[in-house]
Amino acid sequence: MQAIVLVGGEGTRLRPLTYGTPKPMVPIMGVPFLARTLERLCEAGIRDVILPAGYMPQAIVDYFKDGSQLGMKITYVIEESPLGTAGALKNVEEHITGPFFVLNGDILTSLDLRAMLAEHERLGGIGLLHLIRVDDPSAFGCVVHDEQRRISAFVEKPPRETAPTNEINAGTYLFEREILDMIPAGRPVSIERETFPAVIAAGKGLYAYTTDDYWMDLGKPEQYLAAHRDILAHRMPMLALEPGASGAGAAALREVRRLNLPVHADAEVRVDPTAEIGPNVVLGHGCSIGARAVLRDTILWDDVTVEDGAILEGAIVASGARIGAEARVFEGSVIGHDTAIEPKAVLEAGSRVGATAPITR
Repeated sequence: MQAIVLVGGEGTRLRPLTYGTPKPMVPIMGVPFLARTLERLCEAGIRDVILPAGYMPQAIVDYFKDGSQLGMKITYVIEESPLGTAGALKNVEEHITGPFFVLNGDILTSLDLRAMLAEHERLGGIGLLHLIRVDDPSAFGCVVHDEQRRISAFVEKPPRETAPTNEINAGTYLFEREILDMIPAGRPVSIERETFPAVIAAGKGLYAYTTDDYWMDLGKPEQYLAAHRDILAHRMPMLALEPGASGAGAAALREVRRLNLPVHADAEVRVDPTAEIGPNVVLGHGCSIGARAVLRDTILWDDVTVEDGAILEGAIVASGARIGAEARVFEGSVIGHDTAIEPKAVLEAGSRVGATAPITR
């Protein structure tokens, strides 16, 4: 069994974080999200992985290399220009030898891949699509199927009151190699708008696999923060976190007088005892938090410095940034790599501060 993890996107909605880091390498609890995905594949017995990469691919190659350190074989296929989901699959066709999973590179889920494979083998057909139920499907693609779970239609972003179902495409697929024959080569192809309708029209048998698993699209800052809250609260069963203060740097929190759990700290963090930390705070490797600083509902990547008296609420701060003394950073603010926020500066809710030009492909 093989898997394709789609990692070619530029992560425009996460900028400025993704000006210095490709979206698949954005950390979840201090570890690149793609590493978390590869761990899931490994646990499911999948060792052969193909990564169609396009934006800042060298950062991904340098980190994972050939995959041998994970006990996997990783094949990289670099896209010179974006090809869409189906186009990316067609572009790696020569590496596909049989049935294969497809995972969107920005979806955090607890989906059991072994169970999905077993269901595909039971149902047959050309493919199985993971679906989840949502309260409001208007921002997603609805999937219509019959009682035998055979899919008959896709409805893109319908108004809530007219949506034919609340089951949406959750971004994990399991296909037979035959589907590649239905994708044209050499151009961008949307799997939702072009390939799936063609498969249905050809009567090939495309089936739904609806579960109640945890699911989160990490494409926006508010979703990225929400995912960390869910992990810290054990709503997303991804990590075996210690209760309360977790991580290799948890000992650095013992003397903090105003510690509001849950909090996660990686190695070599330094926190002044007079700081207020938490709840829902993640401190990356080597972070330094000054006297009387306040951090709530905030994610710091590696080597971030927060000076005395600074306050951060609902913020995401990329590696190497410095928050000046008594600065205020409000809900939804995103601070890019190596950015310096001046002392006493005020960043209003939703501010984006950092690099203003993307890294070249």
